[in-house]
Amino acid sequence: MPTSPFPHVPLKNQLLSALAREEYTRLLPDLKQVELPTGKVLFEMADTVMHAYFPLSGMVSLLAITEAGDTVEIGMVGNEGIVGLPAILRIQKAPYRMMVQVRGRAVKVRADSLQDEFNRGGRLQDVLLRYTYMLIMQISQSVVCNHYHTVEQRLSRWLLVTCDRVRSNEFHLTQEVISHMLGIPRTNVTMRAGMLQQKGLIRYGRGKITIIDPRGLEAAACECYRMVKEEFRGFLAA
Repeated sequence: MPTSPFPHVPLKNQLLSALAREEYTRLLPDLKQVELPTGKVLFEMADTVMHAYFPLSGMVSLLAITEAGDTVEIGMVGNEGIVGLPAILRIQKAPYRMMVQVRGRAVKVRADSLQDEFNRGGRLQDVLLRYTYMLIMQISQSVVCNHYHTVEQRLSRWLLVTCDRVRSNEFHLTQEVISHMLGIPRTNVTMRAGMLQQKGLIRYGRGKITIIDPRGLEAAACECYRMVKEEFRGFLAA
C-alpha cells in the first residue's frame, strides 16, 4: 500500500495510509488518537458500534463467546486493519467481543463519519471492502485450524500471527490469556510452550514471550499461518 497521504502525520495504520489525500482531509477533523491498554474491551458482543478504531500499534483480539462465558479467538487485528467494521455495514452491532491483548495506540473515528466517507465510493470503500474479505478469510481459517490441527501447531501459528500484528519478536502475554485465546486448558499451554522453548524456538518467562527462531516456529506451525500471511501480503501490496 502507498505511504501516508500526509507525510508529516505519523500514520502507522496501513489502511489509513492507503487513503487518497482528499479522503484523509475529510476524515481528519473526526480522527482522535487514543491509548489501547491491555485488557480494554472496545466492544462487547451485541454492543452498538458508535466508533471504529484503526490500530497504530498493539493487537486486538476478536473473541467468540459461549453462554457459559468461555472464549476462543477467531481473529486478530493490528496496524494492518480496523476494529469496528460494522460501522460501515449499516448494522452497527458487534458480532463478537473485541479486546486489546497487546497494548498500543489507535486512531478513533465516529461511525457516522466513516460511513459517510465510505458511501462516497472512493479509495476508502475499496480498501475496507478488501480488508473485510481478508478478515472473513482469517476467521474461516481459524475454524479449520481449531478443528484439525494440534495444540503445538495452533500455538506456533498464534505466536507468529501475534508477532506479525505487533511487528515485534517480543510481546507480553500470560499463559492464562493464551489459553483463553486458543480455547484450551492452561496446562496444555504450559506444556506446549515449554516444548517450543526446549527446541530453541521461543523464550518465555514472567509473561514475556520472545520468538528466537521465526523460521523454526513457522515449520512447527500449520499451513494456516502461511496461507493467511500470503493473502495479507497480496492485500497490503495492492
